[in-house]
Amino acid sequence: MARPSEDELIATYFAPLAGPGAFGLRDDAAILAQKPGHDIIATKDMSIAGEHFFTDDPPGAVARKALRVNLSDLAAKGAEPSGFLLGLALPEDWTVHWLAGFAQGLGADAAAYKCPLLGGDTVKSPGLLIVSITAFGTVPAQKMVLRAGVAAGDRIYATGTIGDAALGLRYRVDASHDSQWTKCVAQADAAYLAGRALLPEPRLALREALRAHAHAAMDISDGFAGDLAKMLGLTGMTAEVETADVPLSKAARKILHEAPSLLETILTGGDDYEILCSVPPSHSAAFEADAAAAGILVRPVATAMPGSAPPVFKDTEGRSLAVARPSFQHF
Repeated sequence: MARPSEDELIATYFAPLAGPGAFGLRDDAAILAQKPGHDIIATKDMSIAGEHFFTDDPPGAVARKALRVNLSDLAAKGAEPSGFLLGLALPEDWTVHWLAGFAQGLGADAAAYKCPLLGGDTVKSPGLLIVSITAFGTVPAQKMVLRAGVAAGDRIYATGTIGDAALGLRYRVDASHDSQWTKCVAQADAAYLAGRALLPEPRLALREALRAHAHAAMDISDGFAGDLAKMLGLTGMTAEVETADVPLSKAARKILHEAPSLLETILTGGDDYEILCSVPPSHSAAFEADAAAAGILVRPVATAMPGSAPPVFKDTEGRSLAVARPSFQHF
């Protein structure tokens, strides 16, 4: 099948995803209407083949994750999605079949999360496939939940479960040449962990609870330990975390029981796309109730206290754990 030209590609695959103000992607820019009394929030994430996803991942899943990691950032700011810009650098060997699957997945999530495509750019890559998304959202004026804001005595909460995506990635990479994995991971658990890595769930339903109760929030993308240290350090805080208080899925607990050495992978591996937030004690009960009403699992993991040292992690016997690399680093 002959490849479409750039204009045909845009008209066929991406124009149907365009939202109001995008003019069917026939213009060089779009109009993003600002709600009265609201601020516009912007965030950007890039995904590179072989670095952020596997080259044989389903194209629809690649597209959906690329959008969802941006929506996760908006969720942590207490924002409602408004739309996004797409940058797509296609390698030499791209196919119409792959692009159709990518556009289908992207369109499904754009509709589900009410975050339409506003525009972007499509170019030829001399190397790897690159997906770049800039997402926009809105919050009531001056109500964005900052990363900096943790106060002494705040309870630190995490949503969902930690470490699933990192374990799923580790299983996918190591299972073929490490029999230890096949001994301690059931196929159902492996599938669950793989799904968590492939398709994170942005916690957008928590945005009102965050705006009402949280002093600070961020999404957990580079690793629980490292992201916790980042958020606390911005206001001169630290914390002591009992590892037993870190929320884990049943699959992660079973693996950790069989292979305790994987605790560091769970704490530092990243790609959780859960939300980390700090809430004053006076708001804790209301925050937990609002989160439950929104269908979001939250769990307190620590209490903030003044200090310049990174958070300390202690095992069930009270021993401090040494974490060599608390989070993912590109460089």
